[in-house]
Amino acid sequence: MHELSILAIVPIAALLILALWVILQYNGLVSLRNHIRESWSNIDTELKRRYELIPNLVQTVKGYAAHEREVLERVTELRARCVAQTGPVVDQAREERELVGAIQRLLAVVENYPDLKADGHFLELQRELVNTEDRIQAARRFYNGNVRDYSNRRETFPSNLVASAFGFGPEGFFEVEPAVTQAPTVTLN
Repeated sequence: MHELSILAIVPIAALLILALWVILQYNGLVSLRNHIRESWSNIDTELKRRYELIPNLVQTVKGYAAHEREVLERVTELRARCVAQTGPVVDQAREERELVGAIQRLLAVVENYPDLKADGHFLELQRELVNTEDRIQAARRFYNGNVRDYSNRRETFPSNLVASAFGFGPEGFFEVEPAVTQAPTVTLN
């Protein structure tokens, strides 16, 4: 009788251990997914900060370079599209890459206007943009690290069995280069 009760306990213990393992894997995946969401909100905050700077930058440039209308309109249009984009990270990254390219073209246009390059308001906006870009890149690295950890957990055996069973899908990396990489330097001739 004693042997029979031990034999009955072994499968029950194995099921409990398996259930505990599944619970731990599931909770780990949920935790990593929540880290991704939290880190995305950090990126989103910094992107909104950039979006708020862009109209001021465009207005300042417009005052000096009104005939560069096409470049100014493109930046404005892309900013509006980025603000409206709430889809997957991959789609948002594509829009952001276009916006970054347009901002870089706008700043290249500025090179043709020495008075604008020396304007205090423009220089402050450019410094603020560099600061914001640095913050976006830091948040992007943090987000991508969380995506990496989640992907590793989701794709490696045996936790991939739990991820598959409970529908934990892939998350996209946020790959966008900064619009501006260094603060402007002012030289007085």
